[in-house]
Order: sequence, then C-alpha cells, then structure tokens
Amino acid sequence: MNQNERQERFSGLCCVEVSGEGCAACLTLMPVLQDVIARREDLKLIHVEANEENKHLLTAWEVDRVPTVLLMDGGEIFARCHGYQPEEILEIWIDAKLEEHRKR
Repeated sequence: MNQNERQERFSGLCCVEVSGEGCAACLTLMPVLQDVIARREDLKLIHVEANEENKHLLTAWEVDRVPTVLLMDGGEIFARCHGYQPEEILEIWIDAKLEEHRKR
C-alpha cells in the first residue's frame, strides 16, 4: 500500500482494529466491534492484521500487542485500548474518546 492508498484508507474518523491470526481475544472482539460500529454513522471500521506485511504500520502506531483498537482522525491516533472489551464498555469508551477529540 503506497502513501496515497494509506491516506485514502485512513481518511476521516476511523476505528482501527489490529488483530493477530489465531488470537482468541481478537476473534471474539471483531464481531462485537463490528456491531458497535455498524450502529454509528460517524466512524468507519478498518481491520489490520498484525503480520509481516503490515509491520511498518504496527511500528509507526506503536502496536505491541493484539487486539488493539485505535481511534484515528485523518490517520492520526487520538485514542487506543488493548485486549477484549465487552460491547457496553466499547460503546462508552468510543463515545468518551470522540467527545474528548471533538473538544480539542
């Protein structure tokens, strides 16, 4: 993925889910996160696999464990959380972080 493709993919408000193959917490988190984001119009969900192909992204984003959820605006990270989170907690976290971000 070149710089232009990356800018296009991560443009606007994004929720980026970084997971690893065979990670039980990652496999459990993804459908929960998909449900949460599907109910929102202000955020798009992007999945990034933690593998050799995406190593440059993981390094740039300082992702050192999976699952990691990043909230981004225009490719800039403004919030992150790690590990499995239940649906209610994810919704509260996303709402709070978006509100903080909009006040900046």
